[in-house]
Amino acid sequence: MKYNLENLIKDFNSKKKLKFIFFWGHTQNGNEITKACFSQWYNCKFVVDDITYHTAEQYMMAQKALLFGDNEIFHKIMNSKHPKEYKELGRKIKNFSDSKWNENKYQIVLKGNIAKFSQNEKLKTFLLNTGTRVLVEASPYDKIWGIGLSADQENIENPLTWNGENLLGFALMEVRDLISK
Repeated sequence: MKYNLENLIKDFNSKKKLKFIFFWGHTQNGNEITKACFSQWYNCKFVVDDITYHTAEQYMMAQKALLFGDNEIFHKIMNSKHPKEYKELGRKIKNFSDSKWNENKYQIVLKGNIAKFSQNEKLKTFLLNTGTRVLVEASPYDKIWGIGLSADQENIENPLTWNGENLLGFALMEVRDLISK
C-alpha cells in the first residue's frame, strides 16, 4: 500500500503542508461531476474481465463473494440494483474469513477503482485534478474505509484525531497516481 495513515501522520508531524479533500455520500448532481464520484456507491458503469459493474461497491462485494467461492451470492449481487443490497449480500457470504478478507480487500478496491476512473473520462479528469491533495472519506460510520468522523468535526485536518484508517481515500490516491501515467 503506497499511502497509509502511518505515513500521513509522519508527514503531518514533520509539518509538511497538507491539503485535504473530504468526501462522503454518493448523491449525483445531474451531469456535474463532484467529489461524490469518490464514493463506492456512486453510479457509473465500468467493465472488468468482461463483466459490467454499476458501482465500485458492486465490484467489491462481487469480488468478495468470488474470493470465498460463494457463487450464489455473487450472482445475487450481480442481479441486484442498489449498493445497499450489494452491501447486505456481502455480509451473507459463506466461508467468510476476516484474515483472508483483510489480506485482499485493499487490492480489490484498488482494482475496481482503477477500472472505474480509467474507463470514465470525466471521473478520471476530476480525480486527476485533485493533484496531490489527501483524499479522505469523512464517514462518521466507517472506521476502515473512512475516518470515523464527519467533515465538520473540529481538527479534521489532523490525522492524529481520526478514528479510522481511510483505506478508500488512500486507494483513490493510488489510483490517481496509476492513471496519471
